Amino acid sequence: MSVEKVREFLKPFGRDKDIIEFPSSSATVAEAAADLNTEEGRIAKSMSFMTASGPIVIVLAGDARIDNRKFKDTFHEKARMIGPDDVERLTGHPVGGVCPFALPDDVSLYLDISLRRFSTFYPAAGSTNSAIEMTAEDLERIAQPKSWIDIAKSTEQQA
Repeated sequence: MSVEKVREFLKPFGRDKDIIEFPSSSATVAEAAADLNTEEGRIAKSMSFMTASGPIVIVLAGDARIDNRKFKDTFHEKARMIGPDDVERLTGHPVGGVCPFALPDDVSLYLDISLRRFSTFYPAAGSTNSAIEMTAEDLERIAQPKSWIDIAKSTEQQA
C-alpha cells in the first residue's frame, strides 16, 4: 500500500505517526478541505506530468491552477498530464493519493510558490484518504524537490 511506503519514508524524519487517515475519500481538493475543515488553498495538490526527460510531480496550492505559458517557459515544452491509467505505475501512488513522498527515483519533484502563502498546508500521504500537515520548510527538507518554481496562474488570472 502506498500510504505504508509514505509512512516508512517519513519515519527517519519522525513524521510517520503524523499521517491523518480519513474514513472516506479525500482524493479531491474539495473532499480533503472538508475532511480537514480548512480552506481549499491549504490542500497541497500534487499534479503529475510527463516531460521529455521523464515524469514530474508538481505540488501547488489547492486553489491554484497551472499557467500553461509559465509551464512552457519553465520546462520548454507543453504541459501533458499523465493519464489516470498510468499515474500509479509512474508515481507509485494512486490517482487522488499522489504526493511528494516516496516517489520513484526517476520522478522529479517541484514545489510551486503558491504554497508559500500558507503557514501550513496538507499534501496527500499516498492514499485517497490521507494527508499530513506540513510547513514549506518541512516539505522542502523531507521531500527534497529539485526546486521551487512559479507556474501557477496569479489570482487575477484565475478569477
